[in-house]
Amino acid sequence: MTAARSAGAITDQAASVAAAVWSALGTVRDPELDDSLTELGFVSHHDVTSEGKAVVRLRLPTYFCAPNFAYLMVADSYDAVSAVPGVTKADVRLEDHFAADAINTGVAARAGFVESFRGEAAAELDELRAGFLRKAVLAGTDRVCRALVASGVDPARLAELTLADAPEGPDLWRLIDRRHELDLPCRDSDALIVDPATGEAVAPDALRTHLGLARATRVSQEANSGVCRGMLAARYPDSTGENHH
Repeated sequence: MTAARSAGAITDQAASVAAAVWSALGTVRDPELDDSLTELGFVSHHDVTSEGKAVVRLRLPTYFCAPNFAYLMVADSYDAVSAVPGVTKADVRLEDHFAADAINTGVAARAGFVESFRGEAAAELDELRAGFLRKAVLAGTDRVCRALVASGVDPARLAELTLADAPEGPDLWRLIDRRHELDLPCRDSDALIVDPATGEAVAPDALRTHLGLARATRVSQEANSGVCRGMLAARYPDSTGENHH
């Protein structure tokens, strides 16, 4: 193989790995908004060197976004990128954030949130993550149930339905994914509407209250997402949710 062909092969391989890195970043979500970082426009740069080093830069809507949320996104991005075949090293950093140094140093050292914010943080972020996942299950339940009611299903019958009764599509798949992450029942035969804290099916007499909470959670989540997208666009006019090299 000539030197030119060898260089071309290396470039093609790096581009292929970079595409896989972008796909991996698409699996990382803002914990509060339950949307992917790539869709939200939070990834400002990603690239892979010929040696396999993945370079990723993240940005958030404001300089003062909550450091615990930011830490989760940077740590999850680091894990997702590091797992991509062909990546030999991950260099994932948050930019333009008041706690960027502590977050970036802690994530790179695999130190955990408490150690990264020694003297300030009292606990790791597992419960925070679980709490947002429970909200994602509520919001997802509302989306699926709204589609069922729109198709003619009597709202009073929703408590009788299973996951197999829901229409196939992104909303159902997303709901099942979130339930799976919480170790909630997610087989076809399992109840469509469950308490996200326990996994127990919601009883008919509690259905109206539960669906009201689910709707409020979805509306709040979508409103927050809209606000964050608007603030990011104001801060970074080039933020479109597309791939940035």
